[in-house]
Amino acid sequence: MTKETYILALDQGTSSSRSILFDHGSRIVAVAQKEFRQIYPQPGWVEHDPMDIWASQSATAADVLARADAGRDAIAAVGLTNQRETTLLWDRETGKPVYNAIVWQDRRTADYCGELKREGLEDTVAEKTGLRLDPYFSGTKIRWILDQVDGARAKAEAGKLCFGTVDSWLLWQLTGRTAHLTDVTNASRTLLFNTRTGEWDDELLEIFNIPRAILPELRSCSEVFGRVGPKLHPAGAPIAGIAGDQQAALFGQACFRPGMAKNTYGTGCFLLMNTGEKAIPSGNNLLTTVAWRVDGKTEYALEGSIFIAGAAVQWVRDELKMVGSAEELDRLAASVPDAGGLFLVPAFAGLGAPHWDPYARGIAAGISRGTNRAHFCRAVLEGIAFQSVDLIACMEKDSGIELAELRVDGGASKSEPLLQFQADLLGRPVVRPKNVETTALGAAYHAGLAVGFWESRDDIVNNWEVDVRFERKRNADEMSRLRAGWNRAVERSRGWENAGGEAP
Repeated sequence: MTKETYILALDQGTSSSRSILFDHGSRIVAVAQKEFRQIYPQPGWVEHDPMDIWASQSATAADVLARADAGRDAIAAVGLTNQRETTLLWDRETGKPVYNAIVWQDRRTADYCGELKREGLEDTVAEKTGLRLDPYFSGTKIRWILDQVDGARAKAEAGKLCFGTVDSWLLWQLTGRTAHLTDVTNASRTLLFNTRTGEWDDELLEIFNIPRAILPELRSCSEVFGRVGPKLHPAGAPIAGIAGDQQAALFGQACFRPGMAKNTYGTGCFLLMNTGEKAIPSGNNLLTTVAWRVDGKTEYALEGSIFIAGAAVQWVRDELKMVGSAEELDRLAASVPDAGGLFLVPAFAGLGAPHWDPYARGIAAGISRGTNRAHFCRAVLEGIAFQSVDLIACMEKDSGIELAELRVDGGASKSEPLLQFQADLLGRPVVRPKNVETTALGAAYHAGLAVGFWESRDDIVNNWEVDVRFERKRNADEMSRLRAGWNRAVERSRGWENAGGEAP
């Protein structure tokens, strides 16, 4: 173990940036968080100002060090984790973004994805990347910026622009605009990375018409990427771990054996199952993705992505104003035994796995005269659980492994009504650890392993502790009937908007 005391994890999320200090026992020493602006230029479009991302993240880094009264000499290393697929392009010389960051939720390239499918390219893309032709991923977003922003393509072809997912943007800023790098987990979400070769792929670059010159260099998840610049916090500290948020959470949950799985209930919902050193192609519309690359060894995961999870809770709070807080929603949901026949499909940004329908839209089905606010709150939580159990069924088919338990984390994992209903639906234990900050913790672990702060994965396994374990309480027949109702509601939400963007 090194003489320094803490690992600093920078956790850049969709709606806020956070910084967390961890000690050697993986305990949280201090936390700082700052929300930033969400930009919705038109329906289906979601953007962030890249400078808001950087300003909020750098501010929380300074804040958390001040809260812990920790100087530079107390920081062994910095780990970085981030919202994935969100796409940025900036000028290599000035450092200025050429356009807002296009967020992973954004659906503006749905029609372009449809064109590529009609050209018969989906199988090629899936075989190389393990992904789908969907607006979710970075490749089509890059193409949109290059084609729509005046002068962007010419600058890109001249090598004057940098592309990055959020990790690359933050690393560029943290190192004083010197390091243009990314790790393999973030690279594997761009549609430009070949999961078989572990490199950027020329054929994919040609398909999307993207110049190789704008791409960051590839690195593993656990190595020194650079050092924090002298005018920033913590100045001089090595940045030694990077992983996309969901892969970081899988690592932070100590899911190191094939078949182990975690579900992160955040803005979206992301379920990953470790498949070991084998990349398993999905026959059930899941994604095959890099879990991590450490010490030269790449391990893989199956992933299912739900676009709207905790964001549905925010919608009920902020847009419908049915509740004043997530805690109030939980209390109301727990006050009724069920949703009274109401099903809420939160397809506000289309449906992710296993449907992959960018034209789906949200729907509330089964409303009766007796439906009240508590039923609506419960249906919101149940909609998150229904989507998750659909993914788990697909994972079990693809992997041939029956899940023993589901490890959970993320903000909405604090909701006991949600987790109990998840266990009732799944029929397997749902386990929440004492430390649910597993995304930040995973980044911290990658950084700490690189500098010897933790010696091995055994240290991580030993630090993982159970907080609460939820077991099924309701009978399987009742759950089957509810799932049938959910499936009917999903079918009614699908294809709500046609390819022309108008309601059918």
